[in-house]
Amino acid sequence: MPLQLERAIELDHLVVACATLVQGDAWLRELAGVPSAPGGSHSGWGTHNRVLRLDAGTYLELIAPDPAQPEPALPRPFGLDDPALRERVAVRPRLVHYVCRVPALDAIADLDLGYDAGPIMAMTRGALSWRITMPQDPASAARRWTDAGRLQPTLIEWAGGAAPERHPVEALAPSGVALARLRLCVPAGLMLPAALRQDPRVVSVDASHPALGAELSTPRGWRLID
Repeated sequence: MPLQLERAIELDHLVVACATLVQGDAWLRELAGVPSAPGGSHSGWGTHNRVLRLDAGTYLELIAPDPAQPEPALPRPFGLDDPALRERVAVRPRLVHYVCRVPALDAIADLDLGYDAGPIMAMTRGALSWRITMPQDPASAARRWTDAGRLQPTLIEWAGGAAPERHPVEALAPSGVALARLRLCVPAGLMLPAALRQDPRVVSVDASHPALGAELSTPRGWRLID
């Protein structure tokens, strides 16, 4: 069972932090020559997003603080509250993380991840619902969203139901943008799920400092985001 579950870990989406969604969409149009699609608001989390289909099972998420929501009780996802990240994002959007989907988060204890993915939280956006591993307090968030921690994927389980499995890409038209390579610069001693090695788009290289980059094929040519 642990081995089967480990093989079921799949790359789901890339996370790009933005100061605002207006900034993020303008950046994407300039970078790739395509617009992002409307996403929605994450009620109670203080964020909202826009999305871009990359292929049949992967998308890019632009995420930013939602000015229409009050300050959330929980830390915003992916370290968006971190002052240093906010300074960097004020200059331009940044690729800050990636998320992998699994069929059953309740079996997470059986996965040989090599790191603590964190507690499971329920989230919704419009008709979509999912469960995701996410820090629940500022201290845990600070530990999770280090440069090294950002290389260790958040895990997500999308809700299905009677209809086919609901996933954001199902409602998105092809964009002409494809993920060619997700590059993980991994310092010695940092553990990543072994299943990531099975995805030819994911490349792990030894490095002295952790870093994350994605190479995209776009209507405007080859582009690197970091």
